[in-house]
Amino acid sequence: MDSNKDEAERCIKIALNAISNNQLDKARKFLEKAQRLFPTDKAKNLLESLAQNGKPPDENGSAVNGDEPRVRHRGERDGANVSQGPTDSDKSYTAEQLEAVRKIKSCKDYYQILGVEKSASEEDLKKAYRKLALKFHPDKNHAPGATEAFKAIGNAYAVLSNAEKRRQYDQYGEERTQPSRHRHHHDFEADISPEDLFNMFFGGGFPTSNVHVYRNGRMHFAHQNRQERREQQRDGGFALLVQLMPILILIIVSALSQLMVTQPPYSLSYRPSAGHIHKRHTSHLKVPFYVGDRFNEEFTGNNLKNVERSVEEDYISNLRNNCWKEKQQKEGLLYRARYFGDSELYQRAQRMGTPSCSRLSEIQVILDG
Repeated sequence: MDSNKDEAERCIKIALNAISNNQLDKARKFLEKAQRLFPTDKAKNLLESLAQNGKPPDENGSAVNGDEPRVRHRGERDGANVSQGPTDSDKSYTAEQLEAVRKIKSCKDYYQILGVEKSASEEDLKKAYRKLALKFHPDKNHAPGATEAFKAIGNAYAVLSNAEKRRQYDQYGEERTQPSRHRHHHDFEADISPEDLFNMFFGGGFPTSNVHVYRNGRMHFAHQNRQERREQQRDGGFALLVQLMPILILIIVSALSQLMVTQPPYSLSYRPSAGHIHKRHTSHLKVPFYVGDRFNEEFTGNNLKNVERSVEEDYISNLRNNCWKEKQQKEGLLYRARYFGDSELYQRAQRMGTPSCSRLSEIQVILDG
């Protein structure tokens, strides 16, 4: 490591010499090499200043050949010592990561952010999001602006994966982004935070009802936005009542229709429920289900066979759905563990069972036999 440190310091000296000769490309090349050999705050600050101002800071904090102040970093204090322990500024990043962040931030629309065509299918969007989300996640990419790029990727997928929002975006998106260069698609915000979306894809759980909405780098709550829209649309108490009247009528009609609907003859619940308290098993696959008090009187012969056939078909359908969910969750955890090199998460994913899939295989053997 000492040899790397010495070589990194030599690269920084060469870069400073190149800066004094106004050879900025050469300076950037040697600063990036210094960061790869032995990451330091000095090289990082010089790179950031070159990227933002086109010139590095001098020892007094002013830009070389200019009066612009040096960009301050989180955690800096006037006259205070740098605190001990790792901070964001201590984490290294590669030139490729920095360039990737620049590309995302320079994109003009959501399709360009995800790197897909406008005709991309839902599966194409998922593949693109999965790849980019892991690449730009703040735990993986520490380059300046990576967090903003991660948010932009999440917002792009959330909008384009929603059929209605995608239709509106394709129709109005370009026009609504013209007035301001830095406000990307202000009218097409996602109703879920980038972290919640990431967790949904990679086994971290689903978001709560109090989801976050990111707008212009600020976090808002979705329920607050809905309340604001309702307040803007309300012209008075009477107008609100008139607006809600169709909904109230619909609720009343639905409640009355539920009372008139005939109760199904069986329930696939794991425990007794209202109206279904007696446990039975189908004669062929031995699927457990619950029935009411008068089931034995009402269903005999062919009627009983038809009911048991419906029970088994519903049971197999539920198993298929649950099996797919179990496989998706396990695959997402394994993918995430391999990408981040998390051995503990990998072991936990390997131990994760798929009971619905196992039961489905057992039933398939019985049906084939």
